Amino acid sequence: MENEPQKNELMKRFELIIEGKVALLDYVEQGENLLVFTHTFVPNELRGQNVAARLTKCALDDARRQGKKVVPQCSYVATYLERNKEYADLRAEAGPRF
Repeated sequence: MENEPQKNELMKRFELIIEGKVALLDYVEQGENLLVFTHTFVPNELRGQNVAARLTKCALDDARRQGKKVVPQCSYVATYLERNKEYADLRAEAGPRF
């Protein structure tokens, strides 16, 4: 059975655990309607397996369900948004820097 990304609200991140290794996408809540995606990390052993894309898709789908906009401070998330136009409506016009 393949692991699925999970939202860890306490740590403010999305996590995907594979073979005991933890990949993550950190976020900061800015007000009630804005999420700032600040950092993505994938352990070396998991790179090249589409792990960051799975985390990002999960995070963006979660933002959509909540009716929130996103600020892609993380370069990976920014690139993902550019390549996946179906999420373009989630991008905030401008946002804070952390």
